[in-house]
Amino acid sequence: MTDNPLNVHKIALIPGDGIGTEVVEAAVMVLDAASRRFGFELETTSFPWSCETYLSDGRMMPEDGIDTLKAFDAILLGAVGWPQRVPDSVSLHGLLLPIRKSFDLYANIRPHRLLPGVVGPLRAKAFDILCIRENTEGEYSGAGGRIHIGTPDEVAVETSVFTRRGVERILRFGFEQARARRGKLASVTKSNAQKHSMVFWDEVTEALAPEYPDVEVSRYHIDAIAARFVMQPKSLDVVVASNLFGDILTDLGAAIQGGLGFAPSANVNPGADVPSMFEPVHGSAPDIAGRGIANPIATVWSGAMMLEHLGRGEAAAAILEALGRVTTNPSLRTPDQGGSATTAQVARGIADLLQ
Repeated sequence: MTDNPLNVHKIALIPGDGIGTEVVEAAVMVLDAASRRFGFELETTSFPWSCETYLSDGRMMPEDGIDTLKAFDAILLGAVGWPQRVPDSVSLHGLLLPIRKSFDLYANIRPHRLLPGVVGPLRAKAFDILCIRENTEGEYSGAGGRIHIGTPDEVAVETSVFTRRGVERILRFGFEQARARRGKLASVTKSNAQKHSMVFWDEVTEALAPEYPDVEVSRYHIDAIAARFVMQPKSLDVVVASNLFGDILTDLGAAIQGGLGFAPSANVNPGADVPSMFEPVHGSAPDIAGRGIANPIATVWSGAMMLEHLGRGEAAAAILEALGRVTTNPSLRTPDQGGSATTAQVARGIADLLQ
């Protein structure tokens, strides 16, 4: 990340595939409105790295893509993937995962909260859980391989990799987040079945807990906490989980908060001089791409998280306040919420509230 003038932030835009281009455009409209109101500048550069790039060049991004991104303060990504044309295993490992791993963006932050006026599938009127997912190792480390491919003796091995450094730093980050919220941390494993990696995770949790006497620590197995998300969500505050378990739980959290169209995320390396990446949790939705009806709120919210990360907390708070006003307006609901508003209309409604 290069030095920038105090009031200028260099942002790399990677719209990606499908509705990614539409929701990123919508988010930029809102971010520009926020920057004008609060007196700073966002200098954006868009990179057309996507499955189209792969089909034309054989790569999801150029060979020097990571080096190019080093010059930016943050990255805003739309969506990656077009499984009908490029296998997800290719698109994911060609763009999203290399960015996370190259910049060691080990903390994946996903807030799950019911916005005003949004009706989730549960009877509960309040839902507020912050999920912290380990983002660079664990079950998605990529260690393993296949032999005797295509024969009756074919073998596939996928090895999870958990390091003390990796587990300790994500747990510490979770403890700090819990300390700043309601003082409750839930650590998620499956140590009754996975007696090496998950028992190790439990042991590191127990070793760190005395350093945070102000945080109440609970341990849950993944199946038990999945049920608790549904049955007793108010009992949870900050949830810390491995790469795979965090991935699954956060989709459940997104569903409870009203759908993937409301679920933002941040990929960060706290304290490191590298660009963090912000993205909605939803996919590229090829079935509605190009129709202008995608819900942009998850991407706008991700943009607010980006501003918070860049030290623009007042602007981030203003965007969230505007989101809460827009979600109470029936005329600004996209089809996934039973309305008829377009992506651009929702974005304009948010931006107008920021003027």
